[in-house]
Amino acid sequence: MRAASNAALRAAAPLVLLLLLALLVAVAVRLPWAGDLGIHAATVERLRHDLLDPGNPLVDEKTPSPYYSPWTVFLGALADITGLGTFTVLRIAALISLTLLVTGVWRFTGTFTDASMGRTRRTAVSVLVLLCLLLLWGTSLFNWSGFLGLNSLALTVSYPSTFALGVSFHFWALLRGALARGSGLPVFLGLGLLWSVILLSHQFSGVVASFGALAMVAGAWPWPVRAVWTRLAAGLAIGAVVLAAWPYYSFFSLFHAQGLEEIHRALYGNLLGRYWLLLPGVFALALRLRRDRRDPLVVFFVLGVLMFVAGGVSGHYSWGRVLPAAVIPAQVAAGLEVFGAGRRAVRTAFAAVLSAALLAGAWTQSGTLGYVLPRDALPRPIADRYNPPWRGYQWMTPWAKYGDVVLATMFPARQIPAYGAYTVAPGYPDFFLPDETARTRAVDTYFAPGTTRAERLDVLRRYEVRWIVSHRDDAGLAATDPALHRVATGPGGQTLYEVRSSATRANAVRSSPGVPRSVPARPTP
Repeated sequence: MRAASNAALRAAAPLVLLLLLALLVAVAVRLPWAGDLGIHAATVERLRHDLLDPGNPLVDEKTPSPYYSPWTVFLGALADITGLGTFTVLRIAALISLTLLVTGVWRFTGTFTDASMGRTRRTAVSVLVLLCLLLLWGTSLFNWSGFLGLNSLALTVSYPSTFALGVSFHFWALLRGALARGSGLPVFLGLGLLWSVILLSHQFSGVVASFGALAMVAGAWPWPVRAVWTRLAAGLAIGAVVLAAWPYYSFFSLFHAQGLEEIHRALYGNLLGRYWLLLPGVFALALRLRRDRRDPLVVFFVLGVLMFVAGGVSGHYSWGRVLPAAVIPAQVAAGLEVFGAGRRAVRTAFAAVLSAALLAGAWTQSGTLGYVLPRDALPRPIADRYNPPWRGYQWMTPWAKYGDVVLATMFPARQIPAYGAYTVAPGYPDFFLPDETARTRAVDTYFAPGTTRAERLDVLRRYEVRWIVSHRDDAGLAATDPALHRVATGPGGQTLYEVRSSATRANAVRSSPGVPRSVPARPTP
C-alpha cells in the first residue's frame, strides 16, 4: 500500500506542477489588462525614450516617480536595446517574475524540509506549498497587487509586485542558509543589496520581505553569534545606502506620503469571506508553535497580523498592504504540515481538510481559466465567474502620438499613458506631483455640466491639450464646437476629439486683460 502511494505521489506531483506552470505561462502570454497595467506600461514607455531622465510617467512634468525602480529600469533598457514593444517587454517581465516566484517558493520550502526526505517527497511539498499560495484564500474573490491568489496573480503577473515577491522568496531562503552556515561578509552584503532591490521595486512587498527577514533571523537555529550579527548589520547598512542613493526617486520621502489611506480602506473589508480558507494554515502554525516557540513562520505571521491590525485601528489603511506577511507563512505552513512531524492520523485528517479547502479555493478562482480560454469554451458555471479584461485604448493610437496630452476622466487616464500619450491629471495618486490637486480639479471643471465654454477652453489651453477622450455621458464642449474635430469612435460610446489649437489660443487672447476682443488670434504655426 505504501509503495503504491509513493508511486502515485511521484507521478502526480510533477504533473500537477506542469499543469500549474502551463496555466501561469499562458496567462503571462495573454497578459489580460485590468488594474494598474497602464502605469507599468507607461513607466516602460518613458524609460524607453529617456533612460536617465524619464520624467513623470503619466503627465508631462519633470518629476521623480517611485515606479522607476531597478526592475523597471532594466525593462526600459531592454525595450530600448531590443526595440521590442512595451507590452512584449511586459510579457517577458511576467515570465521572468513567474520563474523567480516558482523557483523562489521551491528554494524557500526546501529550507524547511529534511534532506533525508527524498527528492519525490520534497517535490510534493513544494508543489503543495505553491498550490496553497495560489488557492488557499477565501470564497470571495479578491484581487490586489502583491496578493498571490491565482486570479490576482493572473492580472498582476507583469507587475513589479510579482517580481519583488519572487525575489523575496529567494531572499528568505538565502538568508536562512547564510544564518545556518555562518556565511562570510560578502554573502550578507549581497543580501543587503537584494533587500534594497526588493524595497525599491515594490515598496509594500519590500515591507513584507523585511518582516520575513526579521522572522528568519528571530527563528534562526542556532542563535547567530556576534560575528554574524555584525555581518547582518553591514548588510543592512549597504542596503540603506543603496536606498538613499537611488537616483530616480527619494525612497525615504515615501514615509511622508499622503492620500493613500482611503484607497486602501477596501483591504479591511469582508475579511472572513476573503481569507477563511486560511484556517488550516493557522492551525498548522499553532502546531509549529507547540514544537518551536521561535518558529520563523510563526514569527512572520505574528508580525504581519500585528501590522495589519495596527493599520485598521489607527486608520492607516495603507498598512493593510502588509497582509501577505500573515497570509504567506500560513499558506507555507499548511503545505508543510501535510508532510511534517506528528501522528499519522492527525496528518491524514489535516490533509483531508486542506484538500477540501484547496478545492473550494480552486472553484472560487476558476474564472481565471477565462484569461487563457475563450469564454464559449468554458462550462457555464465557470464562464459565469469570468470577468472580461479591460479593452484598452489602442484604438486611438493612429492619431494620439507619444508625448501628446490627452484630456480624459479617471478610468481612461489609467490606460492612455500606456501608449505613450500623457493625461492632464494622473490616473493614480502621485505625491511627487506638486500640482496633482489642481490638475484633478481642472479635469473635473472641464467635464462638469455647469462649466462655461470659456472655462473649458482655458483648461485646454493651460495644459496644452491635443486630444480629448469623451464618453457619451460626459459633459464638455459640444461635438459641434469649432474648437473640436471629431476623429474616431471607440468602444463603449467613447469618442476621440482633436483640439483645434487656433480656437483655444483665440480664447486665451480674448480673455487676456488689456487686450481688445477684436484682436484676432495668431495663426497656429
